[in-house]
Amino acid sequence: MVNWVEAQKHLFHFLAKTAGLRHQTVEIEPGTVMSFWVPKAKHEKKKKNSSNKEVDDDTKKKGEKEKPAVVLVHGFAAEGIATWLLQVGSLTSRYAVYVPDLLFFGGSVTASADRSPGFQARCIITGLGRLGVGRFTAVGFSYGGMVAFKMAEARPELLDALVVSGSVVALTDAISREALDRLGFSSWAELLLPETLEGLKALFSVGTYKKLWFPDRLYKDCLKVMFDNRKEKKELLEGLVISKEGAKVPILPQMVLLLWGENDRILNMKLAEDMKKQLGEKATLQGIKKAGHLVHLERPRVYNRCLKQFLAQVHDKGNQE
Repeated sequence: MVNWVEAQKHLFHFLAKTAGLRHQTVEIEPGTVMSFWVPKAKHEKKKKNSSNKEVDDDTKKKGEKEKPAVVLVHGFAAEGIATWLLQVGSLTSRYAVYVPDLLFFGGSVTASADRSPGFQARCIITGLGRLGVGRFTAVGFSYGGMVAFKMAEARPELLDALVVSGSVVALTDAISREALDRLGFSSWAELLLPETLEGLKALFSVGTYKKLWFPDRLYKDCLKVMFDNRKEKKELLEGLVISKEGAKVPILPQMVLLLWGENDRILNMKLAEDMKKQLGEKATLQGIKKAGHLVHLERPRVYNRCLKQFLAQVHDKGNQE
């Protein structure tokens, strides 16, 4: 019997290719491999020159200026292209879009025991370097937002700007307890790694503003294919929560956009407002009405418009400097 969710993956991959992306696997270090969706030109036109250094013939021959790079970092429920497909098609005409799969998602794996967001961030940065990416803007959603903050903290000189939705700089035990108590869950694994139809329905319910209805058959298919690598993913979640003493808000030189669903029930607007104050005057908070945690999927047109306006502002400012 056909698994409809698995079948959708093939459709997503087809649409990503139609938008101009190609899949590529990058070895980060021995035992660690990360998969990326990268611009077609980057994937197909890399050749070695006479000195055995890789060059991008497409830009070198035509003398064209490379498009600004945008890196889309996914959250915990799905791999990269499934998370960002509605954004990819909107961005690729003006930007070189890169969509990594975080470790233990979409074929990315590691033999390392490190499960921290910082390790995920270092792997993405290394992978982008191997792909020839210099500066870029990171766009992170939920868990991917925490990874994006770590990217900005670790290598601020590489980031043009940062966009974060439904996330925090660090998930302290106080923030974690408040959110889980409010939602009625005992742990993040119970919420984000459901094992039953009821658990999966609860995840969709708290993640969206509007009530969604799917047949039970579709939920069953989701459970079969969306929650693999449970042991490792549970360890990733356990590695998220830290003490207040271990949390710090980095002083970032870049412009930061906090792009939020105003009805986010998981990490609400109050957290976003507090974080904006901590990040300082270079941070902007923009709310999107009638949208929950999955703001980029619920209101993709509005989300994409806000994102593109911010990216244009960043790069127009960069061209003037």
